[in-house]
Amino acid sequence: MKNTFFFFFFFFLLTNCTSKEEDIYTPIPYNLEIPTLFANKLIAPVIPANNPLTEEGVALGKKLFFDKILSGDETQSCASCHNPQKAFTDNQQFSDGIDGFLGTRNAMPLFNLAWNFDERFAWDGKEFSLENQALEPITNPVEMHANWTIIAEKLRQHSEYPTLFIQAFGTSKIDSTLVTKAIAQFERTLISGNSKFDQYLKGETILTPEEENGFNVFMDEAKGDCFHCHGSNNNPIWSDNKFHNNGLDATFVDIGLGAVTGDPSDNGKFKSPSIRNLAFTAPYMHDGRFATLEEVINHYSEGLQPSSTIDPLMKKVNQGGVDLSTQEKADLKAFLLSLSDFDFINNQNFQK
Repeated sequence: MKNTFFFFFFFFLLTNCTSKEEDIYTPIPYNLEIPTLFANKLIAPVIPANNPLTEEGVALGKKLFFDKILSGDETQSCASCHNPQKAFTDNQQFSDGIDGFLGTRNAMPLFNLAWNFDERFAWDGKEFSLENQALEPITNPVEMHANWTIIAEKLRQHSEYPTLFIQAFGTSKIDSTLVTKAIAQFERTLISGNSKFDQYLKGETILTPEEENGFNVFMDEAKGDCFHCHGSNNNPIWSDNKFHNNGLDATFVDIGLGAVTGDPSDNGKFKSPSIRNLAFTAPYMHDGRFATLEEVINHYSEGLQPSSTIDPLMKKVNQGGVDLSTQEKADLKAFLLSLSDFDFINNQNFQK
């Protein structure tokens, strides 16, 4: 009887202390440093009410992002395909998973994700939040090929993670929901807003004649006509975050958004990526078919393919494209490269 009493007394103390440990820690709100140009355009980031940014949540998300424990054989992390020094992509046409299988889409770069206003992620828009976007690669047999139940147990048995989850979320419970919430918090801090062109807009530097002319080509509806999908000096995100068929193919091997919506009018549509940091993110397009910016520009100049769902913005598709001169192509490339943010790829806050 005496032993039974001490057992229950000890159990009461243990559970009571654990409860208090979880209850008394209050995460510190994270101060998201928003670039001047973003703030000047009154563009507020999208932060879900059920996943506010905290110092502890962001730190946990960063640790998880770089930890190979999230893959089935602990050989790959999120950063394996999203390298910070490559603007969070991998410079491969298709990434290979832990079993050596290649995917079918190019790894998208990760930055300014908090300004994705329709909250649709991935090339085909299949994920409706940044939190959901982080779920699928963990279990995908072509990617990290893990099991969430096993991953959660590994994290629970880890020497550091239980305390980090208590600090970030006030609970020692560890599951896929909290893991992806933490990763999403870290990803929302990945802000790129200090390229040469940003500095030019703030009056801190000047453009070369080639860069300036390239910007004019970009903005001219009779020439590059790029700004409808990829923004302008009035849109520091440099994307409309919408889905377009940009004339890559006359017939589709990958139908993109159409596979998600089931609407044939969406076949061949893919998300417009930001044109920031193109110096670091080759190859280009959803399938990485273009190895260089010259190939991308040539596509829009003379390589457009007509199809039933071609975007109306591809106004000169029947002529093959916008037919830029050699000089206009070179200048357009110079402007595009002026949107490369070297501070971003070297930011120690985003490194392991």
